Amino acid sequence: MPSCEPIPSFDAAREEWSELAENSGSVFATWEWATAWWRHFGEGNELALLRCAGPDGPLAILPLCRSRRGPLNVLRFIGYGPGDMLGPVCAPADRDVAGVALREALAEGATGPCHVLLAERLPVGELGAALGGKRLQREASPEMEVGGRSWEEFVASRSRNMREKLRRNTRKLEKQHKLSFRLCEDPDRLAEDLDTLIRLHRLRWGDGEGAFERDAVVAFHHDFAAAALGRGWLRLWTMEVDDEPAAAWYGFRFGKVESFYQSGRDPRFDRFSIGFLMLMRTVQAAFEDGLDRYAFLRGDEPYKDRLAESDPGLETRAIGRGPLGSAAVLAGSLALHSGGLRKRVADAMR
Repeated sequence: MPSCEPIPSFDAAREEWSELAENSGSVFATWEWATAWWRHFGEGNELALLRCAGPDGPLAILPLCRSRRGPLNVLRFIGYGPGDMLGPVCAPADRDVAGVALREALAEGATGPCHVLLAERLPVGELGAALGGKRLQREASPEMEVGGRSWEEFVASRSRNMREKLRRNTRKLEKQHKLSFRLCEDPDRLAEDLDTLIRLHRLRWGDGEGAFERDAVVAFHHDFAAAALGRGWLRLWTMEVDDEPAAAWYGFRFGKVESFYQSGRDPRFDRFSIGFLMLMRTVQAAFEDGLDRYAFLRGDEPYKDRLAESDPGLETRAIGRGPLGSAAVLAGSLALHSGGLRKRVADAMR
């Protein structure tokens, strides 16, 4: 069983954190994601970082934080909210060991005062079984295998309707307008391109809806996108029609995986299915660049089902400690079946 010890600060674990994040294959496990999140959402939280070490050295980082919610001390993984796949920072093969180590750390009080561990968006599998507790939710997280196939082979494997839609709408748009795609690679253009993505996202979903409704979220993405661009992780595409932005796609390339985070489009061009064309341009790039997988991330939207080939899934689990913590976990479980209670519990956990 690996031993767990506190980490006093982010900087104290940066080198090993970065190495373990590379092994994890998830951009949401990176030191850069965690520290950007802390700068923008850390207020009201207390760091509770743990290092899990085995005989051969560091095995996992447990990026935890603690906050007070009413009478409860709630422990959560750093990154909740904008983060997608959360949990221990480690190689996938070590998740079960990290889960057992966290469970033991909770039992021994090594995490500090805690009534509830709310472990959100964990990869479904051995980690949850090792951690235990109550599963509160399972979410879709579809993905598609890329490695071993060419773009042409992939297109040929799709339905006739999808192939015709791709070719027909591309030809139609190119016939009536000037069409181009641009990947952001210039730090001087990053802020403008990200603001364009956010504007098009809001144009599609409306103000107050979608992923960028809060100023803190927008500031966080500007912060992290700059770090991601510098490290070669950022994938920010803009589709221009007649030299004006019409659609945009925001995601990350990390560990030979392309991850689709958010997108936006101008509804004026919906007759050309520009959202679909923008998406397929990024899929094409993943095939052409020889990646392993294309991850659609959290959500069960129909377009993901039409392209995805598997769904590893994400789950949220809760562990209560003591009578108060156990009662809170029970309330969270009951909230899944009651709209009003669900809202009250969600508000309390924010």
